[in-house]
Order: sequence, then structure tokens, then C-alpha cells
Amino acid sequence: MSKPVRNEPSRWLELLARAGYATKGVVYGLVGGLAVASVVAASGSVGGAENAVHTVGRAPFGQALLVLLGVGLFGYALWRFVAAYFDPENVDREKLGTLKRIGYVISGAIHVGLGVVAFQLASGAGGGGGGGGTTLLREAITLDTIGPALGVIGGLVTLGFAAYQIKKGVTADFTDKLRTHTMSRGARRAVITIARVGLIARGVVFAIIGMGVMRASIYQNPSEVQGVGGALRDLGTEPFGAVLLVVVAAGLAAYGAYQVAMSRYRRLPV
Repeated sequence: MSKPVRNEPSRWLELLARAGYATKGVVYGLVGGLAVASVVAASGSVGGAENAVHTVGRAPFGQALLVLLGVGLFGYALWRFVAAYFDPENVDREKLGTLKRIGYVISGAIHVGLGVVAFQLASGAGGGGGGGGTTLLREAITLDTIGPALGVIGGLVTLGFAAYQIKKGVTADFTDKLRTHTMSRGARRAVITIARVGLIARGVVFAIIGMGVMRASIYQNPSEVQGVGGALRDLGTEPFGAVLLVVVAAGLAAYGAYQVAMSRYRRLPV
């Protein structure tokens, strides 16, 4: 009796996925690092992922780095799409499996958009016009009749994702995705610590984004819809904003470091 064929990614897809995790880590590391530098060293800038991509383009050998960044972002997007369609990790068996697969599609689309920006900048064609999900939410809120309802749904989903990220960070509900048996004791502690800090910080940022979407829907003000960069800038305007911004931005840099660690230690079903 022949064994059933499993829908698993091949070796080349594993390499792309690992490169994708590393690239995602670089982007988040830049987002957090630039925001910290804007406060601590009066340099850098507060922005989101697209701002980080532009920063790479201004570095020495920027065009070559942008090409590598674009390849990595497309690799990560491809892995998300494969995970959504083929479900190699059997997330459908989990309580929120369907929502996770939808989230994979959204994540894949966002990273495709960032990859396009990277390649546009590398080719000298500019890289504006981005915005991804933020732009779509702004446009959805302006739709007649159903716009506010769509905005509220989008806000609730974003807040739910924020709560999920914070819960993962608090409970360390991610270690089953890591090949911890291949790590030294010190490396295991370090990875788990930066992952917890990073996930909680990312959850805080998405909570701010979600509340902005809710306000935009209730008051019919699409400008309230912000991405990661906007959420960080809003945080900086609060009492003790500079301190809060540095803490959360450092947390996002930690999340980036966690993604780089994932590129090596992530369990992939191949």
C-alpha cells in the first residue's frame, strides 16, 4: 500500500522561506532601530516597513541590497501563500486555523507589496504609492453604507491580532515552532526572551493601529488609519512619549532579531 503524498514545500521553498524570515527580521530591525535613533541620537526616522526599505536603498551598494531584500520578501510571501493553500503545518486542526490561513494570505500580500517597492527602488523607478492594507482600509471606510461596518470589522480583527501577539509573548506560545533541541542553553534563553519582548511590542503597535481604525470608522475620518510608522509616531506624542517610543521601538527591533533567529531555527515541514 503506497503512502499518501503530502503537500509539503520542497527544499528550494525552504531556502526561500528561511531567507524570507531573515529579510523580515532586517526590516523590523530597521523600523525599530531607526525609531530609537530618532530619539536617542537625533538621527534616523520614525516610519514603517516601506521607510525601512527606502533606508536600505540609501545605504552603500543600496541597489544590490534592495534586490536581495526584494528576493527575500517575495520568498517570505511565497511561503505564506503555500502555508495558506496547502496547510503543511495542519493549522486547520487548531481552533482558529481558518483565521490563521486567512492571515497568511494577508501577510503574503503585504510582503509582495514591499518586495515590489524594493525592486522599484532598485530599478530607479521610485517606490512610492505603497501603503498596502492601510490604504485599503482607508478606502473601505469611505464606501457608502457599508464603509463604517467594514472599518469596525477591520479594527476588531486588528485588535484581535494584537491580543494574540501579546498572548503569545506572555505565554511563550511559540517554542513548538522552533528547533530548540539544536540550540545551546544560552541561545535558547536568548531567543525566547527576545521573542517574548518582540511579540508583546508588536502587539502593542497593532493595538494602537486597531484603535485608530475603530476611531476612523466611528468618526468617518480615514486619516485616523495608520500603519506601524503612524502608530509609533502617535505613541511619541503621548505623555512620556519619547520613553514609550524608545521602549516599543526597541521591542520591534527585538522582534526583528527573533525573525532572524527563526530563519535558522524555525521548524519547516520539508
